[in-house]
Amino acid sequence: MPGGAEVCVYAGHADAVDVCLFDAGDRTGLTERRVALTDRLYGYWFGFVPGMGLGQRYGFRAKGPWVPHAGLRYNPAKLLMDPYARAIEGELTWSGEVFGHRTSSDLTPEDLYQPDDRDSAAYVPRSVVVSDRFDWGRDRPPRHALSDTVIYETHVRNLTMRLPGVPPELRGTYAGLAHPVTIDYLRSLGITAVELLPVHSFVTEPEVWRRGLTNHWGYNTLGFFAPHARYAASKDPQGALDEFKGMVKLLHAAGIEVFLDVVYNHTAEQSARGATLSWRGLDNRAYYRLDGRGDDIDVTGCGNTLDTRHVVVVRTILDSLRYWVQECHIDGFRFDLAVAMGRGKNDDFDPDHPLLVALRTDPVLSQVKNISEPWDLGIQGWRTGQFPPPFSEWNDRYRDRVRSFWLSDLSRLISGQHAHGVRDLATRLSGSADLFHARDRGPIASINFVAAHDGFTMADLTMYNHKHNEANHEDNRDGSDNNSSWNHGIEGPIDDGISAVRHRSLRNLMGTLLVSTGVPMINGGDEFGRTQHGNNNAFCHDSDLSYYDWDLRPWQQDLLDTTRYLTALRRSHPVLRQRMFWSGGEVHIDGSKDLDWFDDRGSPMTQDRWGDERLRTLQMLLNGAWEGQASLLVVLHGGQHEADVTLPRPPGATAYELLWDSAWDRPPDAPIPMPYDQAVRMLPASMRVYRVVDPT
Repeated sequence: MPGGAEVCVYAGHADAVDVCLFDAGDRTGLTERRVALTDRLYGYWFGFVPGMGLGQRYGFRAKGPWVPHAGLRYNPAKLLMDPYARAIEGELTWSGEVFGHRTSSDLTPEDLYQPDDRDSAAYVPRSVVVSDRFDWGRDRPPRHALSDTVIYETHVRNLTMRLPGVPPELRGTYAGLAHPVTIDYLRSLGITAVELLPVHSFVTEPEVWRRGLTNHWGYNTLGFFAPHARYAASKDPQGALDEFKGMVKLLHAAGIEVFLDVVYNHTAEQSARGATLSWRGLDNRAYYRLDGRGDDIDVTGCGNTLDTRHVVVVRTILDSLRYWVQECHIDGFRFDLAVAMGRGKNDDFDPDHPLLVALRTDPVLSQVKNISEPWDLGIQGWRTGQFPPPFSEWNDRYRDRVRSFWLSDLSRLISGQHAHGVRDLATRLSGSADLFHARDRGPIASINFVAAHDGFTMADLTMYNHKHNEANHEDNRDGSDNNSSWNHGIEGPIDDGISAVRHRSLRNLMGTLLVSTGVPMINGGDEFGRTQHGNNNAFCHDSDLSYYDWDLRPWQQDLLDTTRYLTALRRSHPVLRQRMFWSGGEVHIDGSKDLDWFDDRGSPMTQDRWGDERLRTLQMLLNGAWEGQASLLVVLHGGQHEADVTLPRPPGATAYELLWDSAWDRPPDAPIPMPYDQAVRMLPASMRVYRVVDPT
């Protein structure tokens, strides 16, 4: 607006709100100029601020009651970030001045109920006014069908910090992720969507900072509208935003969608013991879930929980999401701890919570891909399968069963213990209908994964029985103790015969993921056996522990080539990309079923066989012939010994071609014909994929 800008901010219980303007480069606060917002309606403070334009650094100060027991913690000595800031400049300095209450020298609370009157302006970042103008050219979202989607979960810095061919000045940045070398790699891998760990502006928690570490993953949001400035090669706030948009534009041009991992369940302010940076100082009682004593209700494990019962919070989340879609052309979102977003008046999860209804009906947000992490840390927080359509969900049941079949169950068998059978494995392979059949959601509701950023990498699942998080400086207490992993007899890496078995286990895990019905998600680096040396909670390591090491050994190159082969196999066979659940019933006049199951003898599975926990071989026949497609047979042998397996004889088929065997170090040059009239010998813990030969 000529001559200044219209400013609006919510501070529903405040008595006064000032806009604070700063010169560029001023971190001391000496240039601060305050303009009072004198208009107020519905809890919003607004007004015209003369001289405020593009590039202006600013913040807010709010004056109001300091009544902690009532959840009110106004402190005008604290400079507050704009919750709607499109850019954020500067680092947060951990000092007692950034806390609204009195703290001791080591930042621990000295008195939570007495305000700290020291000015925080010299210690906190600035909000920055930037332009939304950007030359998108002919950018169009790729809009891949979910059934055709292969997701690659990765971190902006980790992917390119050591990637050869990316210029050093672009490594670890948005520009580096969009570099032709990076894009060519993703395309060669058959990736249709990158899912980026949080890129919303974030800060490190004080307890992590005190340990000399940093929040690397980004699940500690400072701004829901601003891209994290440190991930930009550009050091200018406007340049950082434009660089982010340029990344999206280039990925779209390559046919790759961009999903953001977003954190709308808590903020960087943590509990009442934490800092006053934005929301707490504007309206603690509106933004956060509080109990009757004004204390935070924490279902996130991060100190606070955004209160989605309040219309202002819901509006902020929806506005943020729409901004990323409309202004930044984002194609989808993965919602961290999504159950927290759907907790209603009694703190129970409600699939028809107003926020979830809004996401499903909004004309913008209902058109992108929305993926929930279907749990939080509160009471009854596990809700896999209970989100409404068209949400997809991270399927932890899939993760756990595939891991146990190929890893922990084998360890148990070798120790003479009982293991799971194949009944639940079959359910996971065929799309998890038990979880997602209701409300006609289909298998595209299941985001299948074996490993993710949180936990062991796929390679570490095969090398470690126990977590090794000592480098996190928490005495190895952090991170999950339940990993369903198996070190194959020796903890940690080793170059001997065990390595060959571990590599076959890796191929089993990746092969299972890419032939399962549902939407596969590959944890970045798993395609070539990336290790974090047993650390299953590397959130605090912005270092070589987290960066992908592209100096691949021969077995890693083989695994990478195998993964490429498997994604191509999935792409070329529609039976692996179903939109609807298999019926399991007859679909052809010859009596053939669309999905059929067989045991190691090639006989149809019976109730007795399904209930036999000793059965470790399962054959899954995916019938595409009735739709004019190729049919595939997937054979999974999870036993500890070699086994002879008789392939079934589907109607009309004359032979099989072996497309892939996890016993192979590398993918084949061509399919191998296989006759019916002999059993096939399979190595211990191995799998195969056959194509059914039908002369018609």
